[in-house]
Amino acid sequence: MKIAIVPGDGIGKEVIPAALSVLDAFGLDIEKIPLEIGYGKWKRTGSALTDDDINLIKDCDCVLFGAITTPPDPNYRSVLVRLRKELDLYANIRPFSPLKTVKLPCAKKFDFVIVRENTEGMYSGVEELHEDAAYTTRVLTRKGCERIAERACALAKPRKKNITVVHKANVLKSDSFFRDVCTGVAKRNGISYNEMLVDAMAYDLILRPEKYDVIVTTNLFGDILSDEAAAIAGGLGLCPSANVGDRYALFEPIHGSAPDIAGKGIANPIAAILSVRMMLEWMGEMESAKSISRAVDNVLQQGIVTPDMGGSYSTVDVSDAIAKMVNR
Repeated sequence: MKIAIVPGDGIGKEVIPAALSVLDAFGLDIEKIPLEIGYGKWKRTGSALTDDDINLIKDCDCVLFGAITTPPDPNYRSVLVRLRKELDLYANIRPFSPLKTVKLPCAKKFDFVIVRENTEGMYSGVEELHEDAAYTTRVLTRKGCERIAERACALAKPRKKNITVVHKANVLKSDSFFRDVCTGVAKRNGISYNEMLVDAMAYDLILRPEKYDVIVTTNLFGDILSDEAAAIAGGLGLCPSANVGDRYALFEPIHGSAPDIAGKGIANPIAAILSVRMMLEWMGEMESAKSISRAVDNVLQQGIVTPDMGGSYSTVDVSDAIAKMVNR
């Protein structure tokens, strides 16, 4: 197995080495290919992601990605948007369930997955910027809607065999299209479904998260809802994600580059470590993935946590504790 290692910017350069220390504890036959990609490279060379970088990544099986800084510069092209399109990583999968001992704003138990279409919608890149107007074209194709719905149904089959289709079909014709394609795919797969308007979903996800299991939605809505879901799951520093296609996959914490704390050694590595867990699941290393889950829970119970969780431990302290515990 060959993995491209992309720390990126900011705290990505701290949490990815921390996550790799946990991965290395298993002694798996993995070749790691380090790559410099991101804002720092763009400032130095004028290019955040080159064609050579893309070719090197395509020679790997998957990517472990840290975090990226995206400046407000019209000449800067989003690294993640380009990677998702170049590798056809059409499904963004973000699981949410409470970790043990983590104090949450919601006392209810929940376990749901947001399946976000990852290559179309408002992030299709079809835009025009003029002096007095700006235009962004929202592109939804039948192929794109069908395959994200198929991915959601596949995730739902071993769970509760139900999906929630989130849309704004009462206003947007493109969302009527998305809804109809998704519900058709669900019927074809024998999966029950219900629908939620995205604004109602944003409200209900806070009040009744236990109602939901597999949630499928469009690119922008999924981006927003998953950050909201991170808040009720304990924070961005605890939440992993997978960007999955038919050939490649990219695994990353959902937090950003956090320049305000970068270089201080206090970034929470748990989201990156749980992203490694998702990567191991994708690789078929199920026992190793379960071992990470147990180790994270045990370390949290011992109170070995970074300042964002009320502790005084460093990034390395937390990852070292988890790495020592994964094989117990």
